[in-house]
Amino acid sequence: MQTTRCSGQDLLAWRQSQLAQGGRAVDFDWLLMMQGDLSWAALQKMRILPESTVQLAASFNELELLWHRHVTEHVPLQHLVGRCPWRDVELQVSPGALIPRQETELLIDLALHCLTLSDPKTCSQAGVWADLGTGSGALAVALARSLPRWKGHAVDLSAEALELARLNLRSFAPSPCCTLHLGSWWEPLRHLWGNLHLVLSNPPYIPRAQLLGLEPVVRDHEPHLALSGGDDGLDCCRAIIDEAPRALAPGGWLLLEHHHDQSEDVLLLLRNAGLDAVQARPDLQGVMRFALAQRPLRG
Repeated sequence: MQTTRCSGQDLLAWRQSQLAQGGRAVDFDWLLMMQGDLSWAALQKMRILPESTVQLAASFNELELLWHRHVTEHVPLQHLVGRCPWRDVELQVSPGALIPRQETELLIDLALHCLTLSDPKTCSQAGVWADLGTGSGALAVALARSLPRWKGHAVDLSAEALELARLNLRSFAPSPCCTLHLGSWWEPLRHLWGNLHLVLSNPPYIPRAQLLGLEPVVRDHEPHLALSGGDDGLDCCRAIIDEAPRALAPGGWLLLEHHHDQSEDVLLLLRNAGLDAVQARPDLQGVMRFALAQRPLRG
């Protein structure tokens, strides 16, 4: 890989010429960071001190080719560089699984908070967690790193996604504390039903009719298996919630991510399933994006 050394003035002029092709400045700067190893702080310094020099970890030509594919073919930048920052790691990504979204990071924080509320010592003790629809393994990696004494289970219907999750777990959570399962939702975990203390899922939740209206970068390059939630977007949520009272351990927690306008429907499904402590939680923009509930300790 070639590197490029240039002045801040030349870099900013070249950056402007690339943005003239189209695309968003924030995305181009992300490409500079991930492929050129140029931090946001270094880019700001170039603006203040244009006479200073900077070294990119890639050539202008390499970066131009990637940006051109993003602008003209709508290929996600994460696919072009093969990586995506998520929490404290850079996950490997591919077209075989949904690109991890930053808002999903909150699901981990909510889960750990629920465990601490139940018992401040829970996180340091042994338990069993599951990630249903693991995709790239983002949630599984974070859970394995946060709960090193727990046994984990990651499930996905896609063999390609499971292989990606395997690679990410091997890189960022090498302890053999997570088992991968090929199958649909709870089904591969039947032998664990009644013993799952924490279950997370970011299932497909886009209503089928809305798929064609998604941005091309999503619609044309990310797997519809990981996007489509059926006619109303709730098919996968229903499948998960329906079996939760039997699959969760008494007192076990279920946390779900859902579409921006599904909060009331998901909360109703959780209540109708007989779960306790049903609550909605917002994302960083204040949109109710997450739902959580607990299996009753008795019954």
